[in-house]
Amino acid sequence: MTRSCKTIVLLPGDGIGPEVTSAAVAVLSDCAAEFGHCWDFVELPFGGIAIDRCGSPLPAETLAACQSADAILLGAVGGPRWDSLPLDRRPEAGLLAIRRELGLWANLRPVVLRKPLRDVSPLRPDRAPRIDFEIVRELAGGIYFGEHALERTNGFEVARDVESYSTPEIERIARFAFDRAARRSGRLVSVDKANILASSSLWRQTVSRLASDYSGVSLSHLYVDNAAMQLILDPSQFDVLLTSNLFGDILSDEAAALVGSIGLMPSMSCGEGAPLFEPIHGSAPSLAGRDLANPIGAILGASLLLREAFSLPEEAAWIEAALDAVLDAGYRTPDLAGTASSIGDASFVDTASSVGATFSDGRGTSRGGAFRVGNAFTVGCSGFVAQLRTRLREPLPQLERYGWGV
Repeated sequence: MTRSCKTIVLLPGDGIGPEVTSAAVAVLSDCAAEFGHCWDFVELPFGGIAIDRCGSPLPAETLAACQSADAILLGAVGGPRWDSLPLDRRPEAGLLAIRRELGLWANLRPVVLRKPLRDVSPLRPDRAPRIDFEIVRELAGGIYFGEHALERTNGFEVARDVESYSTPEIERIARFAFDRAARRSGRLVSVDKANILASSSLWRQTVSRLASDYSGVSLSHLYVDNAAMQLILDPSQFDVLLTSNLFGDILSDEAAALVGSIGLMPSMSCGEGAPLFEPIHGSAPSLAGRDLANPIGAILGASLLLREAFSLPEEAAWIEAALDAVLDAGYRTPDLAGTASSIGDASFVDTASSVGATFSDGRGTSRGGAFRVGNAFTVGCSGFVAQLRTRLREPLPQLERYGWGV
């Protein structure tokens, strides 16, 4: 029997985007081999590299491939080399364009403090006994898609960005968030600034009206400034947060700090077209090509893809369990390694690995391509992925110890 392949379009983008995308692809390939799946990877230019090659951050060929894909895996876009371009021609304009063209109006960002990484959260353990919630961000409206103008009036420059929402836009993202909350613990917090902004007033009225359709979900409202404070004071109180485009962008980056690094968080954008998965971090041009990137956000993006786009929860859990095992063994990329981070450069790791050396510089010990400080091993992006793939290749444990009947 011929297996049907799922088409996954790869948009590595700029900076560290290709490195972390390569890590996610390696893990997905291991998953396909282990579980008997078939993925057809199609790589295309997007962002800054697409501007250089094709003159546009979203070339027609790239868009056409995304429109016919089953899922899209994105790395990161942008960098200082394109900052002098007009706003509508920069790499980031490609992100807005692909969301608009594919009708991606909902963004989901899971915020989970993984057990092996409790020590990297800036919060005390009593402040963060458990962090596991989702941020649902409206993605196709609001100030990012409103009018943008820079004019000269009466001798002064005047800038204008317009925040606008319609009832249907709010209704569809609110129903998405209510549905997510209903599948979790049934608690939804809607974030707005209804005491000041007309768009937020309509937001709160609309979300409140829909609550009667979801008897199993408890709805509460927070002003965005209070929500930002509550995320720090007690993140365990949240289950699903519903936000506008701008507020969701800001709050989800704050939430990334709670779990230790912006390099740890994945994201899904969905709606009418193929869903798009990506880490929430930027392109980090200063890290590009140095093997210092944290691939965990991209790897979790791959597991999110399997769970949400392909309905493969067992495969997603398999990846996440292997990731936790590697982290539990003490392996860290430089951004997570604390005092070891300054010596996590790939050239150091490769040198130590090539001679199989064990030596000390007063701060820690290097062995087999990893620098150890205390119980942690600092490795580059490639070293971390190698450890993860080793875990993934271990025999898959039986989920039912007595086997399966016929």
